[in-house]
Amino acid sequence: MGFYLRTSLKAGPFRFNLSPSGVGVSAGVPGFRVGTGPRGNYVRVAGLGTTYFGGGATAPISSGSPMPMPPATRNDGIVMQELSGAPVQQLVAAHPSDLISQIQAAARRHLLWPWVAASLTLLALISAPYGLLLLVPGLPGVWWLRQRDLARRSVVVFYQVDDVPALNYERLITSSSFVSRVQRVWHVEAEGALDTSYQRKVNAGAGALIRRSPAQLNLAGPPVLVTNIAVPSLHGKDRSVYFLPDRVIVRHGAQYAGFPYAAVNAHAQVQRFIESDTPPADAPRVGTTWQYTNKSGGPDRRFKNNRQLPVMLYGRLTITSSEGLLIVWDFSRPDVAAELAEALCGMR
Repeated sequence: MGFYLRTSLKAGPFRFNLSPSGVGVSAGVPGFRVGTGPRGNYVRVAGLGTTYFGGGATAPISSGSPMPMPPATRNDGIVMQELSGAPVQQLVAAHPSDLISQIQAAARRHLLWPWVAASLTLLALISAPYGLLLLVPGLPGVWWLRQRDLARRSVVVFYQVDDVPALNYERLITSSSFVSRVQRVWHVEAEGALDTSYQRKVNAGAGALIRRSPAQLNLAGPPVLVTNIAVPSLHGKDRSVYFLPDRVIVRHGAQYAGFPYAAVNAHAQVQRFIESDTPPADAPRVGTTWQYTNKSGGPDRRFKNNRQLPVMLYGRLTITSSEGLLIVWDFSRPDVAAELAEALCGMR
């Protein structure tokens, strides 16, 4: 299938290969032991179900009911509701797994080699010219430490996807156009209704105000995950969603949670948006309005520099779960949001 990228994986000095007898590992640097490196996981997804090799499921983590984020009131009286859903720490308890535990542990490990490299450079400069001799044994040591850090911050997973799940996953990657088809994506962080006529007047006549940040689509996957497949991913400022063949992984900062597709709902809708920035070239333009409007929709002459704004047609993708997951994305092309929602529903 087209989503397979490689047959062997590298994590620091370790190389993993999948063979009929299982996942094999070798180390190419003296001083590294296989027992101190990342584990190799094997996941087979087929029409009869999903099989995991590499560790058992972890015990559930106890937690209380999800606590919704309280609305924040701006100085102009607009109440903004955060669209963040339940905290990731609570979402972890809903569907615990060994893979998520490994990813969490790897993400929490700090890189040591940059600090050692900076300290070595500073010491060499302070004690120059003789201190420069420290670089002779020091640079190989920094390289060795960097390889160690890469190994400790890597989770290796081999996927074998067959039958109908393979077709569905291929459709997810191709129909959602994760590489280049959509020009802009935004993570919608908060939304507030404009209740008064004055609030609507000074906000181009809109019915709601949103807070958003730029996002991107790619096939990179979680930074600590080393795998043999392309992983469609949506990346926001501090939240990301990764679509694996067997589950959806959500990241908030350094915290991760996983959900089976059966537990995730995806919904797309068309969104009229008054664009104050430069509009994307691939978005349909359906009208114009004024930054400050009067009751009839025309420009309010009492405001100086009252510019005309384009009304664009965007696509909104909302991903939810019954456990409290909520992430909202806007796409400059409505058809891309609709295709992605349809493909995600096909993974259930």
